[in-house]
Amino acid sequence: MQLMEVTGRDTVTAFLEVNALMNRSNPAYIRPLDKEVNDVFNPEKNKNFKYGDARRWILKDDNGQLIGRIAAFINSKYINKGTDFPTGGIGYFDCINDQQAANMLFDTAKTWLQSKGMEAMDGPINFGDRDKWWGLMVEGFDKEPMYGMSFNPPYYEQLFEGYGFQNYYNQFYYSMKVDDPLPPRFPERHAKFKAKPGYVAKHVNLNELEKYAGDFATVYNAAWAQHGEGKEVTKEQVLKLFKSMKPIMDERVVWFAYYKEDPIAMFINIPDVNQYFKHFNGKFGLLQKLHLLWMKKRGVNKRLTGLAFGVVPKYQSLGIDSFMIYESALLIQNKGWYEEYEMGWAGEWNPKMLNVYKSLGGVPSRRMITYRYLFDHTKNFERHPEMEYKI
Repeated sequence: MQLMEVTGRDTVTAFLEVNALMNRSNPAYIRPLDKEVNDVFNPEKNKNFKYGDARRWILKDDNGQLIGRIAAFINSKYINKGTDFPTGGIGYFDCINDQQAANMLFDTAKTWLQSKGMEAMDGPINFGDRDKWWGLMVEGFDKEPMYGMSFNPPYYEQLFEGYGFQNYYNQFYYSMKVDDPLPPRFPERHAKFKAKPGYVAKHVNLNELEKYAGDFATVYNAAWAQHGEGKEVTKEQVLKLFKSMKPIMDERVVWFAYYKEDPIAMFINIPDVNQYFKHFNGKFGLLQKLHLLWMKKRGVNKRLTGLAFGVVPKYQSLGIDSFMIYESALLIQNKGWYEEYEMGWAGEWNPKMLNVYKSLGGVPSRRMITYRYLFDHTKNFERHPEMEYKI
């Protein structure tokens, strides 16, 4: 076997191709956009290079055929509560069903991480935020992956555990049919807040993205950034994100709740763009963009995905979430616009978010695992600690 670091155009292309080769037997596979993967490893595109570094490798067999790939990262901003030793990351792992080949890839990443002072590695994770390519899929192979979702052959679980990785935490996805009736507490709480002066829930107007970017930052920073793994966002950062998403956003599914004009909750959803990207085989040039706009106009995308949800702490446990969600349901349900709703992942250490999913009537649809591997086997392995996330 021949291991090569990704350094030039040929190896960059090969790195992309390995993923398609390993998943080609599953008709549910959707190839990620080549540009988005490449941008992760471009210091001019990925701000995380300010805080760390990344390397990637491809593996060929004795006949020169591609059989695997892996990336390794260090990032000083990568924080997990309870971790008292430097931890790096590995990701973009793909490999044939061969433990020896997988071990060679894992060993290579481990050696590089050790040279950078790391004492453990988590994976598969991303060199960036947790909304993309985070975790190893172990359940849910029969459904097309949502945008940014990890997707891999089932045998990868054995390759990771055969090397010695241990389950650091599970990540759960839930889904439901858009037209499924919501439980009785939703209309009850909706009626209660509808009768109270000052409370209102409404969807966004795409011509006022600057206003809603500020509202998003307000709710997010109050609901999430106070916690150990959260980070504050600025209005400018959110506006940049919203502008990039505008071509595929549907204002009917992006909701905020207010009390006397103050934003107090948000329920942010978008059409699953993988339902467009599955037609593009990793490419996204002018023709693909025109094709996407044509498909959007025709309403061919029937799947929604959750992007963000939060309630300002002062208004938690009052039912404002039910008020906002039911208001959105009154607009969206039974219109034929969308059929399926799959929510973003929640870690097993986040029972409150999981309870939100269950309260909607969602059912488990996928499970991912984020693994950890300790370089010093004399140290005690501990799973991800419990955290109190308020949502």
